[in-house]
Amino acid sequence: MLRLAFPLVTHLPPKKPPPIHPRPPPARRYATTTAATSSSPSPPHSNPELPPSSVYVHLPFCRKRCHYCDFPIVALGSSSGTTPSGGEGADDPRIVDYVRLLLREVAATRPVSDDGVPLETVFFGGGTPSLVPPRLVAAVLDALRGRFGLSACPEVSIEMDPGTFDAARLRELVGVGVNRVSLGVQAFQDDLLRACGRAHGVEEVHEAVGIVTACEGLQNWSMDLISSLPKQTEEMWEESLRCTVDARPTHVSVYDLQIEQGTKFGQMYTPGVFPLPSDTESANFYKIASKRLSEAGYNHYEISSYCKPGYECKHNLTYWQNRPFYAFGLGSASYINGFRYSRPRRMKGYAEWVQKLEDGTWSHESRSSDSKDMAMDVVMLSLRTAWGLDLQSFSKSFGKSLALSLCNTFRPFVESGLVIAMDMERRALPHIDFELDLQSEDDFGSRVAFIRLSDPDGFLLSNELISLAFGIISP
Repeated sequence: MLRLAFPLVTHLPPKKPPPIHPRPPPARRYATTTAATSSSPSPPHSNPELPPSSVYVHLPFCRKRCHYCDFPIVALGSSSGTTPSGGEGADDPRIVDYVRLLLREVAATRPVSDDGVPLETVFFGGGTPSLVPPRLVAAVLDALRGRFGLSACPEVSIEMDPGTFDAARLRELVGVGVNRVSLGVQAFQDDLLRACGRAHGVEEVHEAVGIVTACEGLQNWSMDLISSLPKQTEEMWEESLRCTVDARPTHVSVYDLQIEQGTKFGQMYTPGVFPLPSDTESANFYKIASKRLSEAGYNHYEISSYCKPGYECKHNLTYWQNRPFYAFGLGSASYINGFRYSRPRRMKGYAEWVQKLEDGTWSHESRSSDSKDMAMDVVMLSLRTAWGLDLQSFSKSFGKSLALSLCNTFRPFVESGLVIAMDMERRALPHIDFELDLQSEDDFGSRVAFIRLSDPDGFLLSNELISLAFGIISP
């Protein structure tokens, strides 16, 4: 997760905008240059009323809880599930019982559309889903296929940790339909991994990378890294990035440590205070990652996400584009027909919730987003990406006056280069063209079609810049 990075930058524009504090923005698997364009295809316009075509499935099992983790998990013990589906851990009753409960939830969930819109992406997150036997993963996929349908070539991702799978287990997962792996490496130094409470070491990292890269039929895989760990140095971070590039994943996710209340790290540390890196060092880690991964041919297409051309995570794009999605499992959150709602984070509460769903007695307390909420979602999610905010689409949805007000708020940051204005071809515009476009509401949009944050300095300021936008949308 990403957190505060460093204090006030020294190159803010001279027009004295509100004080802002550059930081790596918060991110969760749901972090180039200053070029305004991206080789990735432009995402479609978001529409929360579209039928969902993505599903997130929470498999909460881990060998142990990491010191920074505040997710709803079930710790199985450090010896759990390191062999294929016929071996140790395959029949753990905690896993079997949970999957049965998960299948009941899927069966009790009515598809949003009667038109048979199939699922394009499935993401098994956790937890450590690679601890779940492949036959149980297959059972979930079969249930999703039967209830909602799967497209001919869906993206099916699964999170895996080193030391929790071998070549046979990975082959089984690929055989049942998994075609994308997200490998939770986090660091390439044993001291850092121990400091985090990770259940694996560097030797297991290299073994896992070898298994993934040698697996026939699996070309699409991602590696997760965490920066701003206790006693992490710039040299350590450079080494982790070098090892990552050498492993040649098609996708890399880079997260800056977030200290959460209730975690072991939350009891031990204060952000920005030794042994955690300073805010300046955290920001430098972010800049180094952007530079090194861009030099290695990865597109920085979202704040925490880098990919080789054509290997964006399709499932995560559902989130960044503010499109609806199903979710199943402990603590998971859905976005359906403009409603957002979450399941209980404790197993007993989740089981009771599923029972109410089956009985038809459950009703969520969320309300559909009003126009201001929707506008803030669009701004927040769009400015996390390299594509940026589509001003024409935003104007149609929320009014040209609001789009003009946002652009006026960002004027000093466009002048300083922290925000980039782009034309219809996504070419960066000079500041004077941006200024001319703002002179009258009638002429607004004739030159500027998109705005995005620069990489990495604008991304580092995203929390503050988005907060400024929120102040305009909902003063």
